[in-house]
Amino acid sequence: MSLEVSGRSAVVIGEEAVRHGKADALVSAGARVTVIATGPLDSLARLRGGGATVLRRDYRAGDLAGAFLCVASSSDPLDRAAIFREAEGRGVLANVMDDNPHCHFAAPAIIRRGELAIAISTGGRSPALARRLREELEERFGPVWEDLVEVIGEVRERTLARLPDLAERSRRWNRALDLEELEHLIRAGRADEARSSLEARVMEDSA
Repeated sequence: MSLEVSGRSAVVIGEEAVRHGKADALVSAGARVTVIATGPLDSLARLRGGGATVLRRDYRAGDLAGAFLCVASSSDPLDRAAIFREAEGRGVLANVMDDNPHCHFAAPAIIRRGELAIAISTGGRSPALARRLREELEERFGPVWEDLVEVIGEVRERTLARLPDLAERSRRWNRALDLEELEHLIRAGRADEARSSLEARVMEDSA
């Protein structure tokens, strides 16, 4: 499941949550982020400069008022339980890191290339494995994939009205989509050729 967090209030609690990029990911997704942590100082300064509200202190009861979701970390099991209890009472979706019983959802490792998002999740069993897989996939799906997705999206928009039948449209796209060729052309700076070639294959033999 992917959540639409743009414009919604999100609270990130604890140094480890900040250190693992939870606040950065929510800011990038357009959430209104409040960070409650005593560090790391450089990350807090960057987040404040990026539009997040930063409170340099520990969690207090009431910090989740008005929040849509919360990602939290703490070495203290009493704090973790208190955060989750407040989240439950306020109807806030919560993920308390490395504490599966105190999670409403698992936060996957994410690779973003423009509109493309690849999520890797181990259901909370092994965050280290999810991070390792993310690193490997980041190399495979490099920045060129942002342009590749744009090209495919543009061709889809241009051909949508000409292919009103969903089954026929799906059949044509399955036949036409050659990701290896598109990646090669875009990497070579030939995005226009990639666009026209893909559109021709999609519309081949179309009335």
